Amino acid sequence: MNQPIKLSLEQEFSIRSFADQVQQMSREQAQEFLLMLYKQMMIRETTYKELLKHEWKLDSGAISG
Repeated sequence: MNQPIKLSLEQEFSIRSFADQVQQMSREQAQEFLLMLYKQMMIRETTYKELLKHEWKLDSGAISG
């Protein structure tokens, strides 16, 4: 069975701090922020795929997204 990934104490603190910030947001601010985070996640995923394709010298169809 896979072990869950453990976060560092700094990461745990960052999550708590982030949670405090989110609590202060309006619904509209939170929705806008979630959309921004989702876009950043997609950009990061695409960047990783491009880096892997370059590193492994794969053609564009090898890693689908």
